[in-house]
Amino acid sequence: MKKTTLLNADLSYRIATLGHTDSLTLCDAGLPIPATNERIDLSLTAGIPSLLQTLAVVGEEMFIERATLAAEIKEKSPEIHQAILEQLKKIQSQQGNTIVVNYVLHDTFKAQTHASKAIVRTGECTPFANIILYAGVPF
Repeated sequence: MKKTTLLNADLSYRIATLGHTDSLTLCDAGLPIPATNERIDLSLTAGIPSLLQTLAVVGEEMFIERATLAAEIKEKSPEIHQAILEQLKKIQSQQGNTIVVNYVLHDTFKAQTHASKAIVRTGECTPFANIILYAGVPF
């Protein structure tokens, strides 16, 4: 049995196989997932697990260099936007680096998910609650 926080075998494997600058998308229950991407579906019901819960656990296992959010989250869902930024600050502190946050329009965001090694679907039901995480190296 694994000793670390992340118990989901598919997600743990995918994080373990990421290289520098590879991306992993964490998304809400409504984001379209391209048929060509690996889908890791964690959703159980509305809100479970939340995007923030998933980000916290992924941040324990993945060294994050940068992140991309849809610009629309600032206006449409400011509470979760602020909570995501706070979670990224915690991860930065744990990792000892700065995580650069970029914003793009939602249509551009959806197009960028096509390059992700996997897309992790959560039970989040907040508009624009999606994030693309880019792997860094801890050395």
